[in-house]
Amino acid sequence: MELLGEITADRPLFVLAVKEEAQFLDTELPVLLTGMGKVNAATALASVLGRGPKPSGIVNLGTAGALRPGWTGTHVVGTVVQHDLDGELLATLTGETYGAPLTLPDGGDVVLATGDTFVSDEAARARLAVRAPLVDMEGYALATAAELAGVPLRIVKHVSDEAGDGAARTWRESVAECARALADWAEVNTPHYRS
Repeated sequence: MELLGEITADRPLFVLAVKEEAQFLDTELPVLLTGMGKVNAATALASVLGRGPKPSGIVNLGTAGALRPGWTGTHVVGTVVQHDLDGELLATLTGETYGAPLTLPDGGDVVLATGDTFVSDEAARARLAVRAPLVDMEGYALATAAELAGVPLRIVKHVSDEAGDGAARTWRESVAECARALADWAEVNTPHYRS
């Protein structure tokens, strides 16, 4: 975890997994680099929100794999689900619901599946495509932490790969282009952005 800049109540906080995704953010707004995966994302964001002050909002920028053909570009997420937690089975065991889908207030109709697996094989891609068009490793965890803290969150993902065979190589080759697209989106769509 690395926090760049200072969080204040009148400005948003950018949250990204890794520095490669943040390389073109030219801003005076604070940036939190959480590390990859749900545990890193949740603990990093919860830690900074718990210390206070809380930002005016959170903008999660990052890369995502496309689970369905034809998905490219930058997308604002409307719903996040966990793809690696069997909430239905847990409900039969405990009677409690865990990991229900989360709806984001400023999102559209794009569903993002989050899990602690970098999806890079065709079988996993096909299985997940039934639930969502995009997949990442942090979105659901960030949405949970933001909701618990009462801070509004936007999730913005740029497609880096097709979440199938060769996805890891494609991510490495495309992350700079994705980072540029995310920085461009942030400049146009984030209040208080100074470039």
